[in-house]
Amino acid sequence: MPLRLYNTLSGEKELFVPREPGKVGMYVCGVTVYDYCHIGHARAGIVFDMIYRYLLHSGYGVTYVRNYTDIDDKIINRANREGTDYRAVADRYIAAFDEDMERLGLKKPTVEPKATDHIADIIGIVQSLIDKGHAYEAGGDVYFAVESFPSYLKLSKRNLEDMLAGARVEVGEKKKHPMDFALWKSSKPEEPWWESPWGRGRPGWHIECSAMSMRFLGPSFDIHGGGKDLVFPHHENEIAQSEGANCCRFVTYWMHNGFVNINSEKMSKSLGNFFTIRDVLQLFDPETLRFFILSAHYRSPLDYSDQNLLEARSGLTRIHEALANLDVVLAAPAGDVVPPSAAELAEKAATLADRFREAMDDDFNTAQALGCVFDTVRTLNRTLAESAMPDAATREVLAVLRGAIDDIGEVLGLFRQSSASWLAAREAEKAQGLTVSAEEIERLIAERAEARKNKNFARSDEIRDYLLSKNVQLLDTPGGTTWQVK
Repeated sequence: MPLRLYNTLSGEKELFVPREPGKVGMYVCGVTVYDYCHIGHARAGIVFDMIYRYLLHSGYGVTYVRNYTDIDDKIINRANREGTDYRAVADRYIAAFDEDMERLGLKKPTVEPKATDHIADIIGIVQSLIDKGHAYEAGGDVYFAVESFPSYLKLSKRNLEDMLAGARVEVGEKKKHPMDFALWKSSKPEEPWWESPWGRGRPGWHIECSAMSMRFLGPSFDIHGGGKDLVFPHHENEIAQSEGANCCRFVTYWMHNGFVNINSEKMSKSLGNFFTIRDVLQLFDPETLRFFILSAHYRSPLDYSDQNLLEARSGLTRIHEALANLDVVLAAPAGDVVPPSAAELAEKAATLADRFREAMDDDFNTAQALGCVFDTVRTLNRTLAESAMPDAATREVLAVLRGAIDDIGEVLGLFRQSSASWLAAREAEKAQGLTVSAEEIERLIAERAEARKNKNFARSDEIRDYLLSKNVQLLDTPGGTTWQVK
């Protein structure tokens, strides 16, 4: 079946038809580099990496652009707190982001632009919007006039009049309409700045993505992606300023991945349930995290918990155990036994690639795609149990199956490590002995529970990190906290 994907703009699954046959332009909003990335960033990164990989697998030439926001209030504030330059903060967390994404197995995008490298492009678009009556200068700031763009809010399906009730103008702002948004901000004392026709200042958040996407993909392109939280205001504002400047459709397909919840609650620092990618990778290997994220449809909410990660690791282990056994059989001489399930396995092996593609063509349904793998692995396990030295014909089927799973692994970014090595690494983790008594562990778990109850999250994290240093992994489940040797 042809690829169909869900378009946030239309609210429906649509047939994917790129603007230029055989080529795809894709822009995904990157991170604001002022801190370490959390698991919400991991989900967005892995989801759009999977989409990128599948488009390549399908034969498209893909130009994939993912940006860095390296100038922003949060970056400036952190630099001020640390008594350093905003560039030092941005460079530090760009390097950290790159390291995290590499550990998660993401392919490098075609282009990874920084906002500060495109100030001239940004100024050019802002001036164009002013010239066309979509923007106005006010005391060194430049705002987009939302009432000048009749289809504003078409992505989020909101109503401008309804939103006015909750809108307010901040002190010092010079907006004509409460919903107008900043394209250019005049610089405050001690802030970084660039020269512009409106005086010294810096770009607003939304305009940078319009400038970078236009620079590398042109005024119109195929796919724009990001987390669901970016639909409004970021992507809504991108549409207004881009279509206002260029007088043409900005993006054909808008794609957004769902939120990440922690133990069924919204991820929040105030609740103490906010985990960085680095936190998670202290407890679970990168492939398990990637497998966990792809086990759900990308648009569905994803409930992160230690228990769910353990279940994901268990499922991934079953696949790796089957593949390790398969590799042993393929390395051994052929026998003369025809396993009773050989015909069923042959059918599963012959259709696996088509079943996988059918799932992926249905809006990148990785949950269903992995279900096809598990279904095939069940038959594979039965066949291998029936004979460790199957006949030559069965071995040919096994080789075809191994190749199909390798192709699936390339698309999903899974099974890239030798299964024997992956399993050995998990066994080595289990073999690490305790260096703290079980009684002390239980005492610290009780203390941590009391700290969390009192919102003393610093002490809670300290206890968790201490036990982790002793090779003890805490598992927060709906029934309470348990532990295991890491």
